[in-house]
Amino acid sequence: MDKKKLILLIGALVVAAVTALLAKNMFTGASAPQVEAKKVEVLGEEVLVASRALPVGTIITPDAFSFQPWPEDLVEEAYYEKEGTDIESLNGTVVRNAITAGQPLTKGAIVSPGDRGFLAAALGPGMRAVTIPVSGLTGVAGFVFPGDRIDLMLTQSVQGDGPDLKVSETVIRNVRVLATDNRVTQSKNEAGQTVAQKTKLVTLEATPKIAEKIAVAQTLGTLSLSLRSLADSTAELEEAIASGDIKLPKTDDPAEEAAMLKSLAARPNSKKSTYSTGGEVSRFEARTPPPLAKTEIPEGPKVRVARGNAVNEVQFGDK
Repeated sequence: MDKKKLILLIGALVVAAVTALLAKNMFTGASAPQVEAKKVEVLGEEVLVASRALPVGTIITPDAFSFQPWPEDLVEEAYYEKEGTDIESLNGTVVRNAITAGQPLTKGAIVSPGDRGFLAAALGPGMRAVTIPVSGLTGVAGFVFPGDRIDLMLTQSVQGDGPDLKVSETVIRNVRVLATDNRVTQSKNEAGQTVAQKTKLVTLEATPKIAEKIAVAQTLGTLSLSLRSLADSTAELEEAIASGDIKLPKTDDPAEEAAMLKSLAARPNSKKSTYSTGGEVSRFEARTPPPLAKTEIPEGPKVRVARGNAVNEVQFGDK
C-alpha cells in the first residue's frame, strides 16, 4: 500500500476515536432534565355522568354513575351537580330515557319510586308487571331483592282415584324482580350491609302470555321463588342457540349482536319446564298421577212414545 494512503487512513481512525470519546463524555456529563409536574386546574363544575350505557328501565345502582368535571359554560340546570346532590336518593331510581356512557344524567331522564309512571318506566318494552304473594318459606327467606332473577316453582296435589300425587314443577324461568312489597331498593343497615326483610308481595316482570300463566298458577297451588345465579341466563341462552330454539338475525355489527344477545338473555321463559314428584323424594309417595275417578252421568227424563201397538221409551236429549 502507498505510504501516503496509509498515513491518511491512520489519521482518519484517530479522528474518529477522538470524536467518539468526546461524544461519550458530553452525554455522560449532561444531567437529565428535571420535569416539574404542573397542577392542572379544572374549570367548571363536577356533574353526575353515566359510567356505562343505561337503557330504558335500568334500575340505578351506585356503580351506574360517577362525578366528572364538566365545562362551566356547558353545565345546565337539569344536571346533577356534586354540590347539593344526595347520591343515596338516586339509588333505586329508574331510567326513563336512554342514557349513553359518558352522558350527564338529567333530572327528567330518571324517575323515583313513588312518582307517577315509575313502574311503567321500570318495565322493558312489551313486558308486564304481575304481583304474587310469598312468605318467608316461599320467598327465599327475604333474600330476593329488586333486580334479581328468579325461577317460579308451582307445588300442588293432583287428585284422582287414589292417593294424591305431590308434585313440584318449575313453570317459569329467568323472571326479573321489579319490587318486593313496595320497595324497589335494597334495605341496608348502618354499616352499609344488605339486610334481608320478610316479604309478603313480590312484583315480577313478564311477557303478557307468561303473566297469564302466573295468574293461573296462583289458583292451582303454592308458588315459590328460586333465586338464580347471574351466569345461568347466559348459559341457557347459549344452549337454546345451539339447539336451534332461538334464531339470531344475521348481522355483521358486533355491538348490535351483543345487544340482541343481552336482550334475549333477559327474557323470561316458560318452555323449558322440569318437575319432581313425591315418589322421587319418598318411597311411600306415588310417582305417577292417580287415575281419574269415573263419574256416573245422571239420566235425564224419559218420554214414552206409542205408535199403534208399539211403545218405545226415548231418553230426553238422545238423538
